[in-house]
Amino acid sequence: MGMSERNLWDMKRFYTRFHISDSKLRQAVAVLPWWNINKLISMLGDDDEAILYYSQQTIAKGWGRDLMVNAIKLEMHKSQTSSNGSNNFALVLPDAQAAYANEVFKDTYNMGFLGVTEPILELELEKRLVEKIKQFLLELGQGFTYIGNQHVLNYRGKEHKVDMLFFHRGLRSLVAIDLKISEFQAEYVGKMNLYLSLLDKLEKRDDENPSIGIILCAEKDNVEVELALDGFTKPIGVADYKLIIPKNELKQLINDEIKSFNQEVSDRLIPDNGK
Repeated sequence: MGMSERNLWDMKRFYTRFHISDSKLRQAVAVLPWWNINKLISMLGDDDEAILYYSQQTIAKGWGRDLMVNAIKLEMHKSQTSSNGSNNFALVLPDAQAAYANEVFKDTYNMGFLGVTEPILELELEKRLVEKIKQFLLELGQGFTYIGNQHVLNYRGKEHKVDMLFFHRGLRSLVAIDLKISEFQAEYVGKMNLYLSLLDKLEKRDDENPSIGIILCAEKDNVEVELALDGFTKPIGVADYKLIIPKNELKQLINDEIKSFNQEVSDRLIPDNGK
């Protein structure tokens, strides 16, 4: 029949796992793709309740492989995605992606590595972030790929610019970041909603998820943010940032800089091939 040895073992494992299970569980699993079934067995073992939950959610919400696996890793069957006043992810994204997005994006970002000690303009803040994009990516977290700053979106003769644009591999979404040096204002949401609409229309690929927007402000009030996000269907989050380096991190930064400087001095003092 052209079946591999691995396929035969998987079939035996499937039968052994489910042949005496409750009929409701067997029916839920039976309509899943073969890959999903094997992944559920591998990741959840004998947990009937969990397998039933993810089987039903996968069919009901059309989860792809990545979303189902991420949902399992986040143990969504134990607690449903809670609402976060700093974003509307739970309202506009599928449960698994919303939970994953809440894991990916922080409520506060520490940008002390920029060395800012006095008031700064938004363009200057953006310039410093671009110059130290590696440190900024580390602060954002794993999975981000930098696309560019002042990313131009042209539509019907009008030009719009996104401060910083990224792509997140796990979420499979474009991520637009709008930088603000002031406290959060409700009108920022409308502007971000426009950016996301244009990104989805002009640049999002068919195999990618909806674009996500993050508004980075100097300060924010979660109640005001929640009210401002009400009614918007694009996934938008609001976070604040800290520009002053905490003492322990400042000490480490100074030590690293001294070590780097000493190494540079040492390299200059070592003769190059006896010259």
